[in-house]
Amino acid sequence: MELVPKRRLALFSGRSHPQLATEIGAALGVQLGEANLREFANGEVHCRFGGSIRGSDVYILQTHCRPVNDSVMEQLIMIDAAKRASAERITAVCPYYGYSRQDRKSSGREPITAKLLADIFSAAGVDRVVSVDLHSGQIQGFFDVPFDHLTALPVLADYVEEHAGSDVVIVAPDAGRVKVAERFGQRIGARLALVHKRRPAGSANQVEALRVVGDVAGRRCVLIDDMIDTAGTICAAAELLHAQGASDVWAMATHGILSDPATDRLKNAPLSRVVIANTLPIPQERRFDKLEVLSVAQIIADAIGAVFEDTSVSEIFDGHNLA
Repeated sequence: MELVPKRRLALFSGRSHPQLATEIGAALGVQLGEANLREFANGEVHCRFGGSIRGSDVYILQTHCRPVNDSVMEQLIMIDAAKRASAERITAVCPYYGYSRQDRKSSGREPITAKLLADIFSAAGVDRVVSVDLHSGQIQGFFDVPFDHLTALPVLADYVEEHAGSDVVIVAPDAGRVKVAERFGQRIGARLALVHKRRPAGSANQVEALRVVGDVAGRRCVLIDDMIDTAGTICAAAELLHAQGASDVWAMATHGILSDPATDRLKNAPLSRVVIANTLPIPQERRFDKLEVLSVAQIIADAIGAVFEDTSVSEIFDGHNLA
């Protein structure tokens, strides 16, 4: 007698972004499993899955929000627990991948922490990684397991097409975002412009916007970036675009980190809208009137479904998810 085992999808979430996890589970039609996470008196994290996951295809969802190290460690502990519970395959779903800006050495005696994190995930026993809009596409190469790189571009582009009108210019806030802005502009049939910026020597969170390359006068400009952290880059670019005669300026990004003083900067900048995805939780105290948050739960759910069914992930995005 030959037994053909039935594959099972098990979805678990850490504690960093329960709202997104609930939305993804609803989009998949899958109930979130019980990870039973708790802390010992000294702060160490304990995990024990509520039911058997032997032979299951396990997806462990955790976005790496502040405190980043706690979020990462919690996900690693869940991965180890799943491995020791005889899961068939373990996929780490990281809507925002922590330490993604430390993907290379920009000066001597620095770590490449994005690679270190990849090594730690591999050592924990992960079989696959899913993430959204990496700061640098080369991070995929830091892993020796399959990496599915998703993008929030369809959600953001649909929003622009619905609300921005026809005379739109997509603006890259620095040279590193030109490829993303070009892909965005091609999708909605918009013009492209670039802001040339400079960081003062020895400064991590200060930006000088120097000039605009492209025609922006009298047009609605949409600044597109992968993340907004302290908002220095976005706000400096918005001020320059406003000075160059742009009729309206929006800021759009996938990851709303919004570290201080981002909220105050965005409130006071010449921006009429700030649109971000919900890859990171936005506390109520960091929300403001200009801010709009779009959900990427369906995109992540579709990718998880494709991985589980062994179908193409890139077809979900028509190939536009390749960094």
